[in-house]
Amino acid sequence: MCTLTLSASVPALRPVDCVGSLCPPATSAQYSVFFFGLYLIALGTGGIKPCVSSFGADQFDDTDPRERMKKGSFFNWFYFSINIGALISSSLLVWVQDNAGWGLGFGIPALFMGLAIGSFFSGTPIYRFQKPGGSPITRVCQVVVASFRKWNVKLPEDSSLLFEVGENGSAIEGSRKLEHTDELKCLDKAAVLSEAEIKSGDYYNPWRLCTVTQVEELKILIRMFPIWATGIAFSAVYAQMSTMFVEQGMMMDTTIGSFTIPPASLSSFDVISVIFWVPVYDRVIVPIARRFTGKERGFSELQRMGIGLFISVLCMSAAAIVEIVRLRMAHDLGLDDKEVAVPLSILWQIPQYFLLGAAEVCTFVGQLEFFYDQSPDAMRSFCSAFSLLTTALGNYLSSFILTLVTYFTTRGGSAGWIPDNLNEGHLDCFFWLLAGLSFMNMLVYIVCAKKYKQKKAS
Repeated sequence: MCTLTLSASVPALRPVDCVGSLCPPATSAQYSVFFFGLYLIALGTGGIKPCVSSFGADQFDDTDPRERMKKGSFFNWFYFSINIGALISSSLLVWVQDNAGWGLGFGIPALFMGLAIGSFFSGTPIYRFQKPGGSPITRVCQVVVASFRKWNVKLPEDSSLLFEVGENGSAIEGSRKLEHTDELKCLDKAAVLSEAEIKSGDYYNPWRLCTVTQVEELKILIRMFPIWATGIAFSAVYAQMSTMFVEQGMMMDTTIGSFTIPPASLSSFDVISVIFWVPVYDRVIVPIARRFTGKERGFSELQRMGIGLFISVLCMSAAAIVEIVRLRMAHDLGLDDKEVAVPLSILWQIPQYFLLGAAEVCTFVGQLEFFYDQSPDAMRSFCSAFSLLTTALGNYLSSFILTLVTYFTTRGGSAGWIPDNLNEGHLDCFFWLLAGLSFMNMLVYIVCAKKYKQKKAS
C-alpha cells in the first residue's frame, strides 16, 4: 500500500497530468513501480487470507464445549468483519479517491494496515500457538514416494501392525495422531515395515517409511478434493456479480429521482446482504436449527455449504427472470436493435444480489469451517489456502463458459446470447445455463457429501 501511495503521490512516479483530452502514457519505470505495489498486495494477501482464519480458530479450545461452539461463531463474524472493510472500501475510500486524489485514497489503507500490524503483534503474549509441523507438501510427497517404493510389499491384515510412533507423541510436531481408515489401501504400503527395516531398526527415513498419521493426512486431502471441486462452480456463479450483473444493470434505468446509480456500485448490495445475513444466521437461524438437529452449530459444515449451493441456483434464476422482463419490455418498446437502456429500474437487481449474499454466507463461511475442522492439525493453513483457490478457478471457469457460449451462439452470423447490444441478445439463456450447471453441481455435491467420511483424530 505504501508503494501504491508513492506511485500516486510522487510526481516522478506517476504519469504527467492530462492536458484536455490528451493524456501522456506512463513510462516503463512508472508502470513497474505501480505493478510492483499490486503484486506485493497479492503476495501479502496470500500470506494473510489462509492463515488469519486458521490462527483465529486456533485460539479456541476444542476440548471445551463452550469454546467449541464459539469457534463456529468466530468464522461467521470473521467473514462479517471482512465485508465491513469491503463496504468502507467500496464507498468511503472510493469517494476519497474520486474527490481528494489517489494518493490519499491509497494512503489511508496504508495507515490502517500499519495500525493492524501493531494490533496483531500487541496480542502476542496471549495467543495460543499451533506448533509448526513442517512442510505439508513434503510430507505428501514422502507418502507417495514411500508407497511406490513398497508397491510389491504385501499389506498386513491387521492395520495395527502399520508403523506409528509411541502412544505419547506424534511424528508431526504439534499434531494429533490420526486413526487408520480402510480406504485407499495402496497408500498404506508407505507405513509397512519391511524386514530390512525391522532388522536394522532404521525407522527414521520418511522417504522410505511413513507413519499412519502421515498416510492419513494424504487420504484426508484426497477425500476433501470432490467437496473442494464443487466450490469452483459456485465461484463461477459468484463471479457474475462483477461481470454479467453489471452488464445487465447498464441496460436498465439507473436513475432514482435526480440521482444516478453506477451499475458497478450495486455490488455493494451483496456486501450489505452479507452484513445482514451473518447476524441473522448466527443469532436466529443457528439456535432454531439447533433445536431440530441437536448440533452445536445448527447445521454441519457440509449441510451449510449445500444450502448455499441451492441458494445460488435461486440467485441465477432470479437474474434470468429479471432479464426476461427486461427483454420483453425492450421488444414492446421497439428497442431490439437499439443499444439503449430499457426503462426498468435497476433496483430490480437487488433480489439477485441479496440471494447471492445469502449463498455466500452459507458456502464461503461453510468452506472456512469445513477446511479448518476436517484438515489435519499441521495442514490447516495449507487447506485454507487450498479452499481459496476455488475463487480463482471459478473466475477462469466463468471466462471459459462465456467463451464457449459466445463461440456456439454466434455461429452462422447470429448475434448470439451476449452481443454488444444486449437488447438483441439472450442474456437470460446464459443465466439459465448457469442455474442449470449450479443445480447439477449441487446434485454432485450431495452425492460427494453423503460419501464423505469425517476425520478421526486421537
